[in-house]
Order: sequence, then C-alpha cells, then structure tokens
Amino acid sequence: MSNSIPEKPDLNTHPNMSAEERLQVLRDHYRKLTVQNEQMKRKLKQMERDRKKMHSKMDKLKRRNDALQSPPLYIATVQEVIKDGDRSPAAIVKQHGNNQEVMTSISQKHAGELQAGDRVTVDDSYSVQSLLSGDADARAQAMQVDENPDVSYEDIGGLAEELNEVREAVERPLKSHAVFQKVGIDPPSGVLLHGPPGTGKTMLAKAVAREADVTFIRLAGSELVRKFIGEGARLVRDLFELAEEKAPAIIFIDEIDAIASKRTVSKTSGDQEVQRTLMQLLSSMDGFDDRGDIRVMAATNRYDMLDDAILRPGRFDRRVKVDLPDEEGREQIFRIHTREMELGDGVDFDALADDAEGFSGADIEHAVTEAGMCAIRAERDRVTPDDFEKAIERVKEDTDSDEDRNIRYAY
Repeated sequence: MSNSIPEKPDLNTHPNMSAEERLQVLRDHYRKLTVQNEQMKRKLKQMERDRKKMHSKMDKLKRRNDALQSPPLYIATVQEVIKDGDRSPAAIVKQHGNNQEVMTSISQKHAGELQAGDRVTVDDSYSVQSLLSGDADARAQAMQVDENPDVSYEDIGGLAEELNEVREAVERPLKSHAVFQKVGIDPPSGVLLHGPPGTGKTMLAKAVAREADVTFIRLAGSELVRKFIGEGARLVRDLFELAEEKAPAIIFIDEIDAIASKRTVSKTSGDQEVQRTLMQLLSSMDGFDDRGDIRVMAATNRYDMLDDAILRPGRFDRRVKVDLPDEEGREQIFRIHTREMELGDGVDFDALADDAEGFSGADIEHAVTEAGMCAIRAERDRVTPDDFEKAIERVKEDTDSDEDRNIRYAY
C-alpha cells in the first residue's frame, strides 16, 4: 500500500469571500474535526477493551493448552526418608494403585518438610512435585453425615428391647463414659444388627445418629471393595483416622457381609484384596492401638456368611437380632406410618396388625402407602378400612409366603 500525502481539505472558499466568511468556514470545519476526533477516541477505547479481552482469552487458552500438554501427576505415600551425610536426601515412595515402591531424590524445596507417611504427588520419573494435605482421603470425608437424619426413636415401632440394647452399647458409652470407669469395665466396642431385610436395622442406626449428637460416619460394605491392591485397606485406615479426629464418633457399616464374609483359600486377586481389606478392618476395630471414643455399628441380613474373626468379643461385643415384628410391634408400626394420614371411621389397628402377620416394617410401610394410593384413585382424602384391606392383599401378592420367608431368613 503506497504512502500518499493527504489532500488539502476542501474548505469551500474562494477569493471573493470576506474575512468574516472565511473565519466562519474555518470554524465549521473545526467543529467537524472535533466531532470526528471524539468518535475516533471512542472507537479507540472500544478497540482497547476488545484487545484486553482477546489477550485474557488467549492467556486462558494458553494455560489450558499447557495443562493438557503437561504430564499428569500421581499420588504416592512416602515410606521412608533417607539422609546419608552430605549426599542429597532421598525418599522411598509407594505409588497408589499399583503399590510400586521406588527410591527417588528429594529437591531442596521439599528436603526439610517430607516425613514418612506424607502423601505427595510424583511425575512419571517419580520425582516429588508437591506435598499434599495430611487430611483423610476425600472418599472417607464424604462418608461423614453432616445433617441429622429425619428418623428419631419415636419413629421406630416394635423394637423397644433392641433399641435399648443399641443405646446401652453405643450412645451411653459416648455420653456417660465415666459410669463405665466407675464400675471398672470397658464399654461394648461395637454392635452388630442382624435379621431379615426390612426389619429396621438401618433405621436404628439413623435414630442413633440423630439422638447421640456425635460425628456419624456411614458407608456400605461394598464401598470398601476396591480395584487396586491396598486401596480398600487404606480407605479403612482413613475412616478410623477421620473418626479419631472427629471423636466422639460412630462408624456405621451397612451390609457388612460384602467385606466380612468367611475367608476361604482363594487364588483370585479380587478375593485376596477383599481379605486384605477385612484384615485391616479387624485390626482397626481391635488392634494394638486404643480406639478411644469410637463406636462401631454394622448391619447385615446374612449373619451366617460372616467370618468368625469379626464376631468375636472385642470387635462386636453385642449382637442384636432384629427380627420380624410381633402383633404388638406391627400395630405400633401401623400407628407410626399413619400419624399424618386422614383416617376414615372404622380403621382398627389391631385388625390391621392381625391381617399383616409375617410382614416386616418395610412391608407395613408399603401397605400404608398403597392404602393411600387407593384413596387417591377414588378421589378421596380419607383412607378407609377397605383401602387398607386392598393394600395388605396387594403386598401379600408382591411378597413371598410366610413359609418361604421363614425358610429364607432362618439362620
């Protein structure tokens, strides 16, 4: 593009103009130039803002590109820190997942702060890149119940004796530990709830979590089954470390048979890893170190599958069987689940409890819901005895016969 000299602006003047006319033409032209100058300034400011936005977007894309191109870091645990005279310090680290142990040098940046047991990040060459927080595994922290469950002791029917046993073994030692010291005994270390499905085992744990007013950590046994060697055992250690940090605390393991089934001679890596996790659980429950103000609760409907080691005193000192409710218990459960219902005349809870023989607490709750659905289908806001009768018959059709139920859950 050639550099051309701008032409002289046309001021629409001619020799016959007077001096005043020429001055007026110059003034008009000056005003036009002033307006153009302001417009150019505004355009320049807008372009400057656009330039900054583009630079900011470019920087973000560059950082993202650098992050995508940079190799990932792996999490490892420092097993031992080695200091040998004037030589550079080194460390033995074990990478999580594959459990591979390597010796790597430590940079001067981390030389004075690394200790055995620290969690660190390492790159592909196993060089320590950063020191991670010493807090428990995030998976363990996620298992802590922050909000109290909406189940109280008044919401549990037909389990008065079982509830008292659980409160004596779990809640009382945490609230009144001095009573046990005065008598000269150690409180029960754990409670195992076992019985058919739907009888209220998990509800008991929820009620204790609400009423005990202590840290409550809950998990399913299957959550401790991990793919890589040592991961399940590490999660167990983190759970008990978190409970110790938040003590007094209760750890509730639902469906514990998933991790604590009887050990057999198995050569598959999956079974061996489950057994390693179980051994870590056994050690954490009753090992060399004192557990302190930590109570363990567990629930299962396959009591016959549990390993003998986890049933011995010192781990689960109290084993509470939560069986199908009797007639009085069924009546209480019906009353609990119908507290907020609009009931019609003639609803007889004694008769309902008699008709629901062999029902679990979950079956009764199901029947109450079905009765309410019958009333909704009939466009009524009151539940009648006929609705309950239809609901109970439907639940019986959906479940096994009483004889099959007793055979299935006998142990």
